[in-house]
Amino acid sequence: MRIGISSPLKHESPAEWAEKMTALGCRSVVFPVDHTAGDSEIADYADQAKKHDLVIAEVGIWRNVFATDRAEREEARKRAVLQFRMADEIGADCVVNVAGTSGGPIWDGGYRENYSEESWNAIVLYIQELIDEVKPKHTTYSIEAMPWMYPTGPDEYLKMMREVDREAFSCHLDVINMINCPERYFFSEAFLEETFEKLGAYVRSCHLKDIRLRDELTFQLEEVACGQGTFNIGKYMSLAHRADPDMPMIIEHLTTDEEYEQSLAYVKKIMAENGL
Repeated sequence: MRIGISSPLKHESPAEWAEKMTALGCRSVVFPVDHTAGDSEIADYADQAKKHDLVIAEVGIWRNVFATDRAEREEARKRAVLQFRMADEIGADCVVNVAGTSGGPIWDGGYRENYSEESWNAIVLYIQELIDEVKPKHTTYSIEAMPWMYPTGPDEYLKMMREVDREAFSCHLDVINMINCPERYFFSEAFLEETFEKLGAYVRSCHLKDIRLRDELTFQLEEVACGQGTFNIGKYMSLAHRADPDMPMIIEHLTTDEEYEQSLAYVKKIMAENGL
């Protein structure tokens, strides 16, 4: 189990970044710069990660490769190629993005068009073409599941993996994003078991956070910091550890360095309680 945080923390150099991560007990990281950084800076961060035994869990793309605006779409697809190539050069576990949408202006938004057969086929074809263009030697491409965008659950993710049919396509698991209905929320432990049974062999990296139901109509779920919701984080980590004892699990979506440090302390406490 390799816990990490998505924040790079405040730092002045690659060495300080790696030292701070290590001092906090992190053993995996999100790469803190993108392809626009200079070659020497990218190499320095990668070298410091290797020196401190910090697995580079993911490199993010985070752009809409199906944007209706042509310039936005072309920029997103160019970035995807360049981020993927950089990720492979530095030995990252995976490069990750959401599938993308042509349904509206929000790059990761929920739209009716997201669920069309045309959208599904376009996603599969795009992933195949991206992997074939980059031809990675180490890093895999992965999609982060979303509550309102393919893939929304383990069955869709498994189907997508089979149709893409590329060894360099893997699973980046954000199981909280898959909890999008009462059944998955109230029976989340069973959903966790189902997810790892179907996808565990393909998972390269995980996101770690919590979720809770708002006490108002209609059904509204809220993402929260670890320990502030109802999700069984210990079970999640135990299943991830069973799938891969070196699995990176990245705490994300907090605001300040202090919040990340507090969440990390909570997660380490849960790890100790579960013998991880």
